[in-house]
Amino acid sequence: MGDPAGISPELTAKLLALADIREAAHIITIGDRRILDEGAKAAGVKLDLEPSTLEDLEKAGTSRHVFVDLAHLDPADVVRGEATLAGGTFATRNFRAALELAHAGKADAVCFTPFNKKAMRFAYPGYDDEIRFVADVLCFTGKVREFNVLEKVWNARVTSHIPLKDVADNLSVDGIIAELELTRACLKEAGYEEAKIAVAGLNPHAGDGGSFGMEEIDIIEPAVEKAKALGFNVEGPFPADTVFGRALKEGYNAVLTMYHDQGQIAMKLMGFDKGVTMMGGLPFALCTPAHGTAYDIAGKGIADVGASRQALLLAVRMAKKKAALKAAA
Repeated sequence: MGDPAGISPELTAKLLALADIREAAHIITIGDRRILDEGAKAAGVKLDLEPSTLEDLEKAGTSRHVFVDLAHLDPADVVRGEATLAGGTFATRNFRAALELAHAGKADAVCFTPFNKKAMRFAYPGYDDEIRFVADVLCFTGKVREFNVLEKVWNARVTSHIPLKDVADNLSVDGIIAELELTRACLKEAGYEEAKIAVAGLNPHAGDGGSFGMEEIDIIEPAVEKAKALGFNVEGPFPADTVFGRALKEGYNAVLTMYHDQGQIAMKLMGFDKGVTMMGGLPFALCTPAHGTAYDIAGKGIADVGASRQALLLAVRMAKKKAALKAAA
């Protein structure tokens, strides 16, 4: 369960009430039952979940739907529609418990409903986003990257949460190759045996032959050519304002963009209510809906569960594929 002051309680309840979700996997939900019950009331659903604790999960046997009640937030202390220390602590404690279960091999994937970065910083002042938090909890030193996922196309990016003025200085041939490698690996875990990837340029009109910047000529084109020599099914760089249209029309599985909003704007326009954020590079699948906490509609029962549903189904699909790849190795 994510931020209790937003739509996460309602989304969690709606998600657990969906028939296809109830059949998709054995689900362990972590949070506070009182908060979940408020979400279920707002959503107009009833839930039948077996209670358990983190220590007694093995005793749950074959039960498909278990709720671990950490009982750590009184609903009276929730300030609906605001980022608070209490909300950030609630969300990150739930998240930490889920990560630790997966790290210990007691869960095959993690899916979390939205939490607020400001609230997270109240609880953990040293963290700017979930990626660093995840890496520290897992003591993970490898590369972790966010992917935005729609049914027909994925978006990976070379740079992420940095100022726009710093993007060009953070591009390199090796950096682009590394992102292509991670993108191909993550797509394989999602069932794409040989991903077809389009690469976006950085500058207007992909630099227009150097008229509007040299990054395409000096960095991006050499990276694409090197990737082709390494066996990647990759093309580009294409102008950023047309690359997603090309990807959909020509059957590309993913678009690699150079910076955050270059891909985010396109992906959210194409499917805000279905978009998923997946953290690639980890030993297990980690997914969340691509939208935020929607403080403005919290508690109203109108939140769309579509993206959360897609996030959980993607996590399940990737977990099954990981297991199959491991068994075949």
